[in-house]
Amino acid sequence: MSERVIETGSDPVFTVIWLHGLGADGSDFEPIVPYLGLDPAVPVRFVFPNAPQIPVTCNGGYVMPAWYDIISLAPDSREIDEDGLLASRERVWSLMADEAARGIPAARIFLAGFSQGGAVTYLTGLTYSEPLAGIVALSTYMPSPDQVEQGATDAGRQTPLFIGHGTHDDVVSLTMGEIARDVVVRLGCAFDWQTYPMGHEVCLPEIKAIGAWLNQRMANIRY
Repeated sequence: MSERVIETGSDPVFTVIWLHGLGADGSDFEPIVPYLGLDPAVPVRFVFPNAPQIPVTCNGGYVMPAWYDIISLAPDSREIDEDGLLASRERVWSLMADEAARGIPAARIFLAGFSQGGAVTYLTGLTYSEPLAGIVALSTYMPSPDQVEQGATDAGRQTPLFIGHGTHDDVVSLTMGEIARDVVVRLGCAFDWQTYPMGHEVCLPEIKAIGAWLNQRMANIRY
């Protein structure tokens, strides 16, 4: 359950907590940091947590890194373990508290997540008690849109989002991504929606777009 940490400079003033997808680990997104093109004058701490090892029902009960159990892999829905999802939310909130204790408040924390990690990120950020610097949701969905919509806080509604999805994604369909985006619309959040001609993955144009969005957000936040 340890975290991998990368700092782009000394005394970071922003933190990005980045959650990997099902079956991966905290090292999965480490290599993209140099390709984001972040402003070298603004030091950033990247925290890459490892999901717990749990049995995953849809994979025959095989034990693997997962933020919550997935019961079904129906094309346009996911039957999931809500208790596990809420436990992962608490884990991320705890990481955010750790960052606050190190001098980086919620207003300078970004949450990012891919696929299953993105589902946790949506719930964690939009239901948090304070506005965050931003949410990055990649190739992901909301397992329970009602849970997010009903639990969204005024602070969560103030948090801007970058949402990216592949038009050829055969793991988390574009339709599922659009359902999540539509919840964000109803919540009144500011967001940037981007699609890319790719499958269930990230691509260099998307990584560069994320970096540009992070740079823009950080430039607008006082520290």
